[in-house]
Amino acid sequence: MADIIAVIILAALVGAAVAYIVRAKRSGVKCIGCPAGGSCPGSKKMPEKKLRGRATGHYTIKISGMQCQNCVNSVARALNAVDGAAAKVSLKDSSAKVSCDRKIDRDELRRAVEEAGFQVVSIS
Repeated sequence: MADIIAVIILAALVGAAVAYIVRAKRSGVKCIGCPAGGSCPGSKKMPEKKLRGRATGHYTIKISGMQCQNCVNSVARALNAVDGAAAKVSLKDSSAKVSCDRKIDRDELRRAVEEAGFQVVSIS
């Protein structure tokens, strides 16, 4: 009898979780794991970083693991913290376009993204 009750409770919990995810996705939420449903307080667009000099190099970084605007902001902050780099990060394209006003090693950019908690798929 106790086993049947436990199974019923577990099925109700799983059903509620699935219903929540389906409703969230139908309403357009991008990041279900986000406590604010993808509308994080820190999800506003970040101000653009200006380079000190003329851009001498450009990279496109494909990134996996970004789910919401807060993720985008984390990646942008990490890349913009690299001296001489200015990044524009796109959730839609899962990528970052980085302009540099000096020579920056690809490994330095990769490290910045990975330290922010995301994976670099490629850098071109």
